[in-house]
Amino acid sequence: MMVLKYVFAAFLLFFCVTPLLAQASPFTVLFYNVENLYDCEKDSLKDDGEFLPDGDKYWTFYRLNNKLKAISKVIIASNKWDLPAVVGLCEVENAAVLKHLLYSNGLYQLGYRFLHVDGPDKRGVDVALLYRKGVFTPLSYQSINVSNADMNLVTRDVLYVKGLSNQNDTLHFFINHWPSKLGGEMQSEPRREYVAHQLNLKVDSLLSLNNQANIIVMGDFNAEIGTSSISLLLGELVPRLFETASVTKMISDKIGGSHKYQGQWALIDHVFVSASIHRVLLTNNGFSQIVSLPFLLEDDPTYSGVKPYRTYVGPRYLGGVSDHLPVMLVLPPFTSQ
Repeated sequence: MMVLKYVFAAFLLFFCVTPLLAQASPFTVLFYNVENLYDCEKDSLKDDGEFLPDGDKYWTFYRLNNKLKAISKVIIASNKWDLPAVVGLCEVENAAVLKHLLYSNGLYQLGYRFLHVDGPDKRGVDVALLYRKGVFTPLSYQSINVSNADMNLVTRDVLYVKGLSNQNDTLHFFINHWPSKLGGEMQSEPRREYVAHQLNLKVDSLLSLNNQANIIVMGDFNAEIGTSSISLLLGELVPRLFETASVTKMISDKIGGSHKYQGQWALIDHVFVSASIHRVLLTNNGFSQIVSLPFLLEDDPTYSGVKPYRTYVGPRYLGGVSDHLPVMLVLPPFTSQ
């Protein structure tokens, strides 16, 4: 009888303490450019012929499955097995490939679901959001069209998601994939400035309603801190957003950014936050980090050091994951004001 009494007490302790521990867990946000995550089916409305079994890349279900397994592994292992609450993705073709990602690699069983809206990109790649049920609950979402016919700009939509964390904090997410540097960095910068301006309108509308709104803007911006487009987004005179690179933990001196081109590292994948979240990061040991798991890297014989382990180099299949490294934000528990 005494044994049963202690067992029952332990049972109650477990179920009373566990929710408290869960509530005190950090809220982890991950962003990852997964580089051409296409399915193997032809879409007559998109220019996806390169990534078909009979296309130039010989993109097969076998190769797709290998890539999906690796992406799942990144998500699960990114923060020492403390699963991200939210994962932003870019270069995703469609909902079908997201379903494949979740259902075939255990992520669905871990509670992950996704939000995605087809955008206007000619190559058919979009942004998306994965979220973990019970940790983040979406309330609404919409795509923000940032294309401009006058500028001959057809680019990926920005995905906006509003929801509640498991501590009942209202969070606003913007997932981005800004125009590339095709044609040259200076020549293409006005396109990124235009997207920054359109995004600012939405961010400013949230801050005008609540200057303590919890906003997280993440993505592949194809621009580093200090460029005119990023400065426009952050706000030069009156800050609207804050970069988290100042609290970034570099886990290896071999990694100098999230992307490497012709031997030069650059931090072009970012997580920006509003003032309320930035304050928490600085005062409660929050941090951001470039995720450089060993299987995401390979030796760089041409320029020395290491580089992201890509799926392809030109038409040649390598079997890696992406030409970008993920970036992560670990947000300590806090209560909205």
